[in-house]
Amino acid sequence: MVPTMRQWEPGSFRIPGLRWWIAVLLLAATLISYIDRLTLSVLAPVICSDLRLSNLQYASVSAWFLLAYSFGQTIFGALQDNFGTKRGLSIAMVIWSLAEMVQAAARALGTLCMLRFLLGLGEGGHWPAAIKGVAEWFPREERAFGIGIINTGATLGSALAPPLIVWLQFTFGWRATFVVTGFLGFVWFAVWTLCYQVPARHRWLIPEELIWITNEASDPAARTPPAGWLSLLRDRRVCGIVLARFLGDPVWWFFLVWLPLYLFRARGLSLKTIGLSAWIPFLFADAGALSGGWFSGWLIRHGWRPVRARGAAIAIATVLAPVGILIGSVRSASAAIALISLALFAFQVWVNNVQTLASDYFPNESVASVSGLAGTGAGIGAMIFTFSSGWIVDRFGYSPVLIVSGLLIPAATAVLLWFCRIDATRTDWS
Repeated sequence: MVPTMRQWEPGSFRIPGLRWWIAVLLLAATLISYIDRLTLSVLAPVICSDLRLSNLQYASVSAWFLLAYSFGQTIFGALQDNFGTKRGLSIAMVIWSLAEMVQAAARALGTLCMLRFLLGLGEGGHWPAAIKGVAEWFPREERAFGIGIINTGATLGSALAPPLIVWLQFTFGWRATFVVTGFLGFVWFAVWTLCYQVPARHRWLIPEELIWITNEASDPAARTPPAGWLSLLRDRRVCGIVLARFLGDPVWWFFLVWLPLYLFRARGLSLKTIGLSAWIPFLFADAGALSGGWFSGWLIRHGWRPVRARGAAIAIATVLAPVGILIGSVRSASAAIALISLALFAFQVWVNNVQTLASDYFPNESVASVSGLAGTGAGIGAMIFTFSSGWIVDRFGYSPVLIVSGLLIPAATAVLLWFCRIDATRTDWS
C-alpha cells in the first residue's frame, strides 16, 4: 500500500501507509551518504592533480575511509540495538556531515586521510540503523522490498552524484562542493528528529497499520534481549553472512571508488562526459535493488519460506554477476558501461537479499548488531580489495582487477550456502 492521503482523527494526526514514508526517509539518508562518499571519487581527477596524489595514495585515502566504515558499523550496530535507531542514526549523521564539510579545508594527503576516516566512522552507523528500521517497521514479507527501497538511495546517490558534483565543481570549485554536499545531512537530520519513532510509540501511525506491522508480536524470538558480539559470532549463520559480505561487497566498492578514474584513464572520457554517463550503471543498480526485493517478497506471498525465497534471488544474481569478467576485454567505452551496468544490477539483487537475512534469522533486538558485524566484514573486504587495486592498477592495469571482481559474487554465494544451509531449515519463523 502506497500512501496517497492524510487522515485526521479527533485530537491526533494520522498518515496511512506511514511505514513507506519511513522507508523513504531512510532512503534519503542512504542517498546523502552516497553523495558524500562519492564526492571524492567523482572529483578524483581534479583532486589527485591538485594534491599530486598517485593511484596508490588515492587508494590509501579510500582505505582509511573503509577502515573506519568497517568497524563503525559494528560499533553503531551495538549502539542502536541498545539505545535505539533514532538516536544512533542521529549521532552518525552529524559526525559524517561535519567530516564531509571540513574536507573543503584539506591541503595534504594526511589531512584528507584523517577526514575520510571520520566520514567513514559516521557513515558506519547508517546501514545497521536502516536495516533495523526496516525490521521495526515492516512485516517479514515486505522487508526485502523495504530494504530494496532504501538500497535505491545508494544507487540513486551514485547516479545523481556524478552530474551534481561535476556541476558544483565547475560552478563553485571542488572545495565548495564538499561544503554543499555536507550541508544536506543537516537538513535530513532536522526532518529525522521530527518524524522518526518506533511504531508502538509513533503518534502518526493508524491502528490498522500498527497491527499489520506487529503481527508477529507473539513470536518468542521477538522479545529476546540483544545478543553480544561473541555470542553472535558463534552462530554459523552470522559467520556465513559476514564472510559472504566480505567477499561480495568489494564488487560494489570497486566501481564506486574507481569508476570515474577508470573511465577517465582507461577509456579516455573527459570529466564532463563522465558526469553525463557514469550514472547509467547505478540506474541499473536501482532496478536490481527494487526487483530483487520485490522478487523474494513475491515468492514469500506465494508460500515460500523467507530464507528459501532470498536464496532463489541470490542464485539468479550469482549466475549473472560474472559478466563483469568481460569488462576489460571490450573495445568501446559504451560496451564497458553496459557490462558494468549488468554487474551492478546483479550485485544489488544479491546484496539486497543477503542484507535481509539478518531480519529473517534473528529477532529485531539483534538485527542492528548482526547487520553491523556483516557491514564490518564487507568494509574490511572492500578496504583490502580497494587498496590492492591501486597497487595492481599501477603495475598491470585494470584487467586483472575486473576479472577478479567478476568471480567474487559466486565465491560469496558458495560461502553463504556452506554456512547457512543447515540452519535455514531450522528457523522456526522463516
